[in-house]
Amino acid sequence: MTLRIYNTLKRKKELFEPVEDGRVRMYVCGPTVYDSCHIGHARSVVTFDVIARYLKAKGFDVTYVRNFTDVDDKIINRANQLGIDPLTLAEKYISEFHDDMEALHVEKATIEPRATEHIDGIIKVIEMLIEKGFAYNINGDVYYSVEKFEGYGKLSGRRMEDMEAGARVDIDKRKHNPFDFALWKSSKPGEPTWDSPWGKGRPGWHIECSAMSAEYLGETFDIHGGGKDLIFPHHENEIAQSEAAFGKTFVRYWIHNGFVNINQEKMSKSLGNFIVLKEMIKHYHPEALRLFLLSKHYRSPVDFTDKAMNEAVSGLDKIYGLLERIEKQFGPVSGKDKTRNTTAFQGQFCLAMDDDFNTALGIAALFETVRNMNRLLDELQKRAHSPQLQNKNSFSQDAEDKVRSGRADILKMGAILGILNESPEDYFAKKRSTGLEKKSIDSEMIDKMIKERIEARKAKNWARADQIRDQLDEMNIIIEDRPEGTIWKVKA
Repeated sequence: MTLRIYNTLKRKKELFEPVEDGRVRMYVCGPTVYDSCHIGHARSVVTFDVIARYLKAKGFDVTYVRNFTDVDDKIINRANQLGIDPLTLAEKYISEFHDDMEALHVEKATIEPRATEHIDGIIKVIEMLIEKGFAYNINGDVYYSVEKFEGYGKLSGRRMEDMEAGARVDIDKRKHNPFDFALWKSSKPGEPTWDSPWGKGRPGWHIECSAMSAEYLGETFDIHGGGKDLIFPHHENEIAQSEAAFGKTFVRYWIHNGFVNINQEKMSKSLGNFIVLKEMIKHYHPEALRLFLLSKHYRSPVDFTDKAMNEAVSGLDKIYGLLERIEKQFGPVSGKDKTRNTTAFQGQFCLAMDDDFNTALGIAALFETVRNMNRLLDELQKRAHSPQLQNKNSFSQDAEDKVRSGRADILKMGAILGILNESPEDYFAKKRSTGLEKKSIDSEMIDKMIKERIEARKAKNWARADQIRDQLDEMNIIIEDRPEGTIWKVKA
């Protein structure tokens, strides 16, 4: 199946045909760095991280640009509140963003430009817009004239006559139209400023992305992405600026991800349900967070609840648990394993991802493979312990090939989703260590209790065996009886 993408501009799924065969140029709006990242930021970053990973896996040469807005009203206001330089504040949160994304196993974008590094390019685009009659200067403030651009509103579906002045725009009586937006802002005391043909000042928000995307990806490129909240006015204004300046189609495919809700409520600071990412990483494994964020189609909202996160944690445990079983029986991944032909990855998983990057169905294909592999291992264990079924090296080799191919399948799917970055041994060791530290449980005592339970089962003392299981459950310890032995884990 060929890749189809839901294009916000066309309001339908379209066959993906890049501008240049074999190459994808993608721009995603990054954070305005005035505060710590929250889980809503993480959803956008993880969504486009997976999209970039999948495009690479399909053989495309991907140039992925994700910017930093490091000069903006929000940054200046926060810096003034704290009594520090705005650029110092921006640098602090850029560094924190990188730490958060590294913890989430987000691959770095090809290019991560900062607005303050592209002032000359921004000024050139503004000059083009003034020269073509799409912008005007009033005492050092330069505005874009939305009425001059015939297609204004085509991305959001809004019509000028239906919009009320003051809705997400700055009221300024000097403007020709209330919806005209700032391309360049004249300098004010205490703000960072740069020289320009219109006097000292700084760029507006929207023009930054038009200039940076054109510099690195060209005047027309393939994919532009971001959260749904950016459709209007940010992305609408980017289209107006870029197409007016360059006289070309700006972007072929627009992709927008849905929001993260908290217990079915919109996340906001005013409601007190604002979840900072670095705090979440202290309580949940980063790969569990990724599984949660990818558990719904990217265009749909995803609801953060304890239940949803516990399901993600449990699901991750199941995948690593299977990999642990395989490693104990057949050894670690070899070089040959990495080149094995696989079926689930090429089948249901890719079908899901080719249908507008449907990670929810892709994850379902991953767990179906995990279930099938566990059933296969159970069958092999039965055969290994049954004299009637024991034979043949040919069966053993065939079975080993199936198991190793299944593991290769799972690891390929995991690589696209950005999970399974650890060995099973390390994953469970860290999980036990973290869990035991929180719950003050003695691992030697647990091992002793499990050994006693095994002896009770051998003696058919089922009452004692059940009693030990109940005691372990009260201690937040889960045990699993497998053909190869009993394993234990700490509850999430």
